[in-house]
Amino acid sequence: MNQNILSSSANAEQPTKAASGWTVLSVCILMLIGGVVLILAGAIIRVPLSIIAGVLTIPAAVFLLLGLFTLEPNTAAVLILFGAYRGTVRENGFLWRNPLMKKQKISLRARNLDGDKLKVNDKRGNPIEIAAVVVWRVEDTAEAIFDVDNYTNYVAVQSESAVRSLASSYAYDKGEADELTLRSNMDSVNEALQLQLQERLSKAGVRVEEARLTHLAYSPEIAQVMLRRQQAQAIVDARTKIVQGAVGMVELALVELSKKQVVHLDEERKASMVSNLLVVLCGESEVHPVVNTGTLYG
Repeated sequence: MNQNILSSSANAEQPTKAASGWTVLSVCILMLIGGVVLILAGAIIRVPLSIIAGVLTIPAAVFLLLGLFTLEPNTAAVLILFGAYRGTVRENGFLWRNPLMKKQKISLRARNLDGDKLKVNDKRGNPIEIAAVVVWRVEDTAEAIFDVDNYTNYVAVQSESAVRSLASSYAYDKGEADELTLRSNMDSVNEALQLQLQERLSKAGVRVEEARLTHLAYSPEIAQVMLRRQQAQAIVDARTKIVQGAVGMVELALVELSKKQVVHLDEERKASMVSNLLVVLCGESEVHPVVNTGTLYG
């Protein structure tokens, strides 16, 4: 299934780079040491400019230190400067950017949404219980942060809505000819759910990795009735196959008897034999044969 269905947005992600945090940290340490040296030297040799330079150097070093941050694997930082989006850093490690920038970290790891059991009506109006699990990850950090208020809550709400919509679009079971049903066509239903979720969640910069139903059953109030219906249908199907097999066996027996001329049977004897064989083959209980010592015509 093609999952490259991310919507276009004015807030599309803009990759950006960050400086090495170790380099900036080294510079800041040297500045702090230098500032202290300038203050002490100025105090000893009584040079006011040296003291002023040292006093200014130390706060500048501290200010630069505020720009240091770390990023773990599968984590990004969205940079915001005075309310304006300035790009997304996806590098890992110890990094540095302008201390005035707000660095909003966002996880790029795959996440699981284990949905609650929902009570909905299927295509035929039967109440059913349904639940799904969704595996998703953030694909576009700018859309996730700026296009929706809370992307994790957005995923949860839209997932529930998609599952409800899916359940009402399919019958639970035993549909018409070539009709997809929730119970009999699970793979197709899961694929439809994943496609619908991707269309909904692409607005939040989210990619749906996998979506599948984890629970599917009739609601308790009709479960017993539907179970009896399924049992009755199973009995009818089984009986149909038994009768078809029995008829085939009887037909084969008559053909073989006639071909090998084991015994000559008129229409009345054929009818009696067919009746007896069908009783034996189709009966549920054990058959107790009765030996006929007379004649069919007696």
